[in-house]
Amino acid sequence: MALDSSYPAPRLVVPSDGGGPVAASVPGLLWAFRIDGEGRPHPIAVNEAAPLQGPELIWLHLNLADARVLQWLATELAIPASARTLLLSKDTYQQLHVAEDCVYGVIADLLRDIDGATEDAGHLRFVLQQRLVISGRYGALCGVDAARRALEAGRRISSAAALFETIIDHVASTMEAMAERMQDQLDAIEEEVLSDDHADLRKGLGQLRRTCVRLHRQLSGLQLVFHRLEQQDISDLTPGLQIAAPKLAQRLDELDRVIVEMRERARLLQEELQLKMEEQGNNSLRVLSVLTALLMPPTLVTGVFGMNTRALPFADSEAGFWWAALLIASASCVAYVVLRRIGIIR
Repeated sequence: MALDSSYPAPRLVVPSDGGGPVAASVPGLLWAFRIDGEGRPHPIAVNEAAPLQGPELIWLHLNLADARVLQWLATELAIPASARTLLLSKDTYQQLHVAEDCVYGVIADLLRDIDGATEDAGHLRFVLQQRLVISGRYGALCGVDAARRALEAGRRISSAAALFETIIDHVASTMEAMAERMQDQLDAIEEEVLSDDHADLRKGLGQLRRTCVRLHRQLSGLQLVFHRLEQQDISDLTPGLQIAAPKLAQRLDELDRVIVEMRERARLLQEELQLKMEEQGNNSLRVLSVLTALLMPPTLVTGVFGMNTRALPFADSEAGFWWAALLIASASCVAYVVLRRIGIIR
């Protein structure tokens, strides 16, 4: 893959004091943290060399949309080949793998814009090693950005697994916040449905159901990932890479249950709204039918007197018009009485 010649090629530099290698000129680096032995995070400037090996945990978060990042990952980073392949791919299938004292995979997160979280899904790719965490994304994500802000606020991280659990916690928290907003919208729509105020509620309910379906799809993938990890034997991994899969799976299961309940509630509200709208339509058709039935006899009388033939009644009478008008009114009254008797008019 060709590189922009205006940027220096990424490389590893070994410091003269004999320490571990550091990454110099890492392209597409969005942020980096150095976490000391007591779990305190220390931000690393993007233009500062970050040690890739050493006693401290390093977290590098990369913009995978930068082609230079892909070359750096392909040539300079010392990780298992399968983990490197997944980082370089654009696979959106949520997955988590354990191999060679390394945990790597792809998880879903909500995309972020200027106003906050959106309902669209993005994907975070990650590699966890004992002293190094590499993560990357193609679009701005909410959960991982919230984890960054938590570290900047001083949240302590004990291991690479704890850092990953923090990211998942914030992914779930972002979805929970969106679910709470949707719950409020659903309550407002239900109030309008029960108050017979049906002004264009179908569009709002449709959007809510679509968002619920999208969140459920993402959560289902995350649940499956951690349930599978829960069934695996990861006791051979170093303690710093042993992810608390049962705890994460339990939280995701509860969140998914809330999302599914909201989806079903929105579906029931849509059905109720549809029934009310059909009832209104039936009432309108009923009124139209009654009016048609009431006007049909007068129309018949009018049609008879409109025939251009001899021997029409009242043709030679001075009060013929009033007799015809009385006949028309009588026909309408008879039709009304008949409709009342058979129960069409209540």
